[in-house]
Amino acid sequence: MGGEPGEGAAVKALVELVARSLVDHPDDVVVEVVDGPQTATIEVRVAADDVGKLIGRGGRIIKAIRTLARAAATGSGKRVNVEVLRP
Repeated sequence: MGGEPGEGAAVKALVELVARSLVDHPDDVVVEVVDGPQTATIEVRVAADDVGKLIGRGGRIIKAIRTLARAAATGSGKRVNVEVLRP
């Protein structure tokens, strides 16, 4: 993801840490980075019964996770999106 090697790994690690701390089945959390020319998409997969915990009421938790990821990626020159993939 951009300038420094490992920047994408740092954002991925941050999203994975936050996701694992929120769900009941942290071993089922899978985070992958799909790197594009302008945008990096971080895909998060969790157990079916943990999707609601990750999204939160009204989408507040996933919105906060997206804000953290974008802040962590500043300076990389890329836009970061975080998507929750349904199992």
